[in-house]
Amino acid sequence: MKVFKKIAIVGSTGLVGRTVLKVLEEKSFPNCIYTLFSSKKSAGKKIEFLGKNYIICELKENSFDSGFDYAIFCAGGNISKKFIPIAVEKGCTVIDNSSIYRMDENVPLVVPEVNSEDIFTNNGIISNPNCSTIQAVLPLKPIYDNFGIKRIIYSSYQAVSGAGRHGIEDLENGPANIPLKKFPYPIYNNCIPQIDDFTEDGYTKEEHKMINETKKILHDNNIAITATTVRVPVKNCHSECINVELKKDFDIYDIKILLQNFPGIIVIDDIEKQRYPIATKADGYDEVFVGRIRRDYSIEYGLNLWVVADNLRKGAATNAIQILEKLLRYK
Repeated sequence: MKVFKKIAIVGSTGLVGRTVLKVLEEKSFPNCIYTLFSSKKSAGKKIEFLGKNYIICELKENSFDSGFDYAIFCAGGNISKKFIPIAVEKGCTVIDNSSIYRMDENVPLVVPEVNSEDIFTNNGIISNPNCSTIQAVLPLKPIYDNFGIKRIIYSSYQAVSGAGRHGIEDLENGPANIPLKKFPYPIYNNCIPQIDDFTEDGYTKEEHKMINETKKILHDNNIAITATTVRVPVKNCHSECINVELKKDFDIYDIKILLQNFPGIIVIDDIEKQRYPIATKADGYDEVFVGRIRRDYSIEYGLNLWVVADNLRKGAATNAIQILEKLLRYK
């Protein structure tokens, strides 16, 4: 007798939600029944998914009364804050893409290739990390395990898709001088050194996310981390320069082998042929691409990495679905 799992996708009409549906089609999990939720504004619309038309349902307080096994939330912090407790109370296990629960000590923050064991310590909620953090911790994990990490300096160059549809529109409308919908300055022809709001210490919330989430995922609060996050005029895929101070000496060849053998990473690092990761080559892929792997001679055990990934896929949708896949297999 087949046992079917009921899965809710909340925020199914947004950029991340639609990417979730696309990745689910590619994965094609057996014996799963999906219900797609969105706001009242989108309710009643049809989305083609898994070869048929799905009608979008309005998310309401009684939406989880019918008994869902799992839900992926992609609708923003306010929706997560209101509806996730309701879903969990009804017996649903939730994978949340918002930042609401990421630093809650009772909620695991998971990148499956890095800390999949944390998935099964959940109390009904599993948090998906920030997109820029997800792609950073993949290459950091094997380095951390083999050499230890003393300090990390993040410099991120983040695509406008990370700011949603209005962010993309600000970039595309730039040449026409159309009023901005998302950013404080024109993103067209500019780099904006602000992602999310500023905090009292001069850092942005995005920078604090990268710092705090890295420590939580690696289970190490002793790593010294600083970050500067920048929005750049690129439609999709985040790029990061990661400077790492290791605890002991290393050979660059060993670092490259570690990264090549780590799941979810593709190394592109051939300076003689000018080969290294770029955003347009990472677009549409689930892997994290790493290149420009070289020693930092300004400190004793310094290392530089260039890391690029599709922020809508691995940085959000794919990571959440990889968590779901682990839950489905475990059950």
